[in-house]
Formats: sequence, C-alpha cells, structure tokens
Amino acid sequence: MSRTVVVTGGAAGIGRGAVERFVAGGDQVVALDRDADALAALSDELDVRGITVDVGDREALSAAAQEVDQVDALVCAAGVQRYGTVVDTSYSVYDEVMAVNVGGVFFACQAFVPKLPRGGSVVVVASVQAYAAQKSVAAYSMGKGALLSLVRAMAVDHAPDGVRVNAVCPGSVDTPMLRTSAAEFGGGRSTDEVVAEWGRSHPLGRVATPGEVAEVIHFLASPAAAFVTGADVKVDGGLTAGLAVVLPEDQK
Repeated sequence: MSRTVVVTGGAAGIGRGAVERFVAGGDQVVALDRDADALAALSDELDVRGITVDVGDREALSAAAQEVDQVDALVCAAGVQRYGTVVDTSYSVYDEVMAVNVGGVFFACQAFVPKLPRGGSVVVVASVQAYAAQKSVAAYSMGKGALLSLVRAMAVDHAPDGVRVNAVCPGSVDTPMLRTSAAEFGGGRSTDEVVAEWGRSHPLGRVATPGEVAEVIHFLASPAAAFVTGADVKVDGGLTAGLAVVLPEDQK
C-alpha cells in the first residue's frame, strides 16, 4: 500500500537517495530542501512534491507541515558539515550547525510527528561521528551525538502512539557534501583521489553510495522493522568496528 513519506534535505545526497528509494517502492514523497532549483529538478525527474524550506527556520518547517495532509513516515536527512575545534569555531558556525543539524531534526519532528498515524515511523540521519570524532569537527560531532539522544527519547515518548523512531549512522558517503570536503582538504589532488583514499579507511575499502544508506532508511521506515525503535544502525562499511592499531606483521 502506498504511503506518504516526508524527506528533509531531499534534493541531494542521502536525502535524495531516500527519495529515490521510496519512489521506487511505490510511495508518495514530499521532499523538503532549501535549494529551490535542485528541488524543482528532482520534482520533474521523479514526480515528487517539493517544498522549499530551510530546516533551520522552525517557523518555515511548521508552515510546510501545514501544507501536508497525510504523513506516514518522516526522514530527517538535511544537514551541514562544518569544521573547527571548540576553540576556533565561531559563534555563527556553531549556531548554524545547531540550527540545521539538531534544530532541523527537532523541529521537523515537532511539526510532522503529530501527523503520523499508529504504525508511523521517523528515521533520523546521524553519523558515525556521534560515536567517535575526527579532528576539528567539535560542533558537528556534538550535534550528531545529540541526535542519538533525541531518537531514544522520542522512541520512548511515542511508543504508546505506535510511532517508531530510529537513526542511521553512516560513515563516508559519496555525496556533494563529502566531495566539497574532499576538494577543500585535497591539497591539490583530484576529488576522486581523495574520496578513494577516505574510502580505504573503511574495512570494506570504499565509501558508501547514497542508495546503500537509503536501503537501510527504507527498511527502518517499513513494516518489516515493526519491532525496531530507539535503535541507531551503523552503515559505515565497518569503520567503527576496528581499532587503528598497527601490529608488527602489518609493517612487513
């Protein structure tokens, strides 16, 4: 049976992958994104409904929810990647990361969860950086960790309503966001070369595709995951399973 699925950040990256997967499964999709041009192109290509909204604007999120009559699942995929330590992160960067990566999820849920029926589902895109951080991502890592706590709290709060809430935690994924970072920190190397190098840090030897993360999102939002709530599922190619310890035989 066709459902209506709302996807924030639906015009690019993991959000777009989720949109494509739900459309392929026969669902109706409402995609929210602040990039009006990308959203228009997505709507034309996949016959989805697009609503231009910046998830960092809680009033705009509330207004967007009023435009949607039925919601069976909500996927919160909008996010930004910003760099800095706790010392050198500016107030404006901190505020942006919190407004989009944390507030964008909190207030999207505040707007859309009341519309979910019994059997409805929320899937939040967090990150492996909720568990462990690379250098200079203090605000980003903090925000992703906050999302896991929010998911657990919501899972408990809304279980009596029959609404499930889960998170996916990807490692490196081949998205425009990742490629922007690769271009910034590539030191003159090609973006493809940097992305491939980052992929080799994962035991599976590569970065993920948005579609691979979208498959897990689709599962968590489906009746097949009817007894799964409050979970955070790593989709990281084994990245967080290993320790960066070099044994003597590895040096031979």
